[in-house]
Amino acid sequence: MRPPDPAQVRQFRRRLVRWYRRHGRDLPWRRTRDPYHILVSEVMLQQTQVERVLDYYPQFLRRYPTIESLADASPFEVREAWEGLGYYARARNLHRTAQHVTACHGGQLPADPDTIQTLPGIGRYTAGAVLSFAYGQRAAILDTNAARVLSRVFAVRRGNSKGRWWQLLWELAEVVTPIRGADRFNQAIMDLGATVCRPRAPRCADCPVRACCRSTVV
Repeated sequence: MRPPDPAQVRQFRRRLVRWYRRHGRDLPWRRTRDPYHILVSEVMLQQTQVERVLDYYPQFLRRYPTIESLADASPFEVREAWEGLGYYARARNLHRTAQHVTACHGGQLPADPDTIQTLPGIGRYTAGAVLSFAYGQRAAILDTNAARVLSRVFAVRRGNSKGRWWQLLWELAEVVTPIRGADRFNQAIMDLGATVCRPRAPRCADCPVRACCRSTVV
């Protein structure tokens, strides 16, 4: 993949963030900078629709408002609080992370990219989400929505290897994520993929970045 055109990158960022200011979704986990609360939302959102998480997120935090309170709970209690969300390994990993962070990091999620990814269930995407949304760092994210937007706008063909395609998209995400305002940019690209640049029947006529999108010419 050739390096993206700097002018295209600048236009993409500008148009995307401007659209997000007007059309971004108002979600409860976007009203906090608490690293633990953001981690809970990101873990819940893995393989689960936003609408379902909107019901479980406040309930879970009422029961476990701090990472220390979650660490003190029994595995059975955590499983009970997670009941209905499915993919229960997420709850087990979140519980283990809470216990480790409480015991080894004074109850504060690490702000170092390498350290945070050593915690149970925290991969590259979740680490980037916590680092950008909670700590304001320039950290890229890549979920399925963001990947779809980037692959279309910058014409990154999938080819025969999904692994190689995903690697290219991560490299692209690192390039296009701005130094300042990475948190807003990351929320914006996920929202665009979820609401406009959809997998089927994308709303191209309503897309704020259509002027710099290469999907129609490749």
